[in-house]
Amino acid sequence: MILFDTNYKPVQIKRRKQSLAYKNGKDILPSRLLKELQKYTQGELIYIPKEDKVRAGWGENNGTRDYIASRNHEIYMLYKNGYSVNELTDKYSLSEDSIRKIISKTNKELTTQAI
Repeated sequence: MILFDTNYKPVQIKRRKQSLAYKNGKDILPSRLLKELQKYTQGELIYIPKEDKVRAGWGENNGTRDYIASRNHEIYMLYKNGYSVNELTDKYSLSEDSIRKIISKTNKELTTQAI
């Protein structure tokens, strides 16, 4: 994703765990292409999607998917080893409903794998 402010300076959006690195169009685009884009928009934020064939699934590039899977497995194992749902909500700052869904889903996944 490429975002620019009105002076073609990179704009960063604050995110929780990972910040995105934005690139200035004049630094990465050929001048002819930049001039062509300026006919349509100037100083606006613009998103340029990846080609369909190279598009990664949610959380695959930045490790979020693996992190959440690991966290969910940890929550399940702690629950199986005696932690209460309330203790897990405090430990992971998740709602009781979220903890219960994680436990249920992980249990189903592990049961399906065992068969």
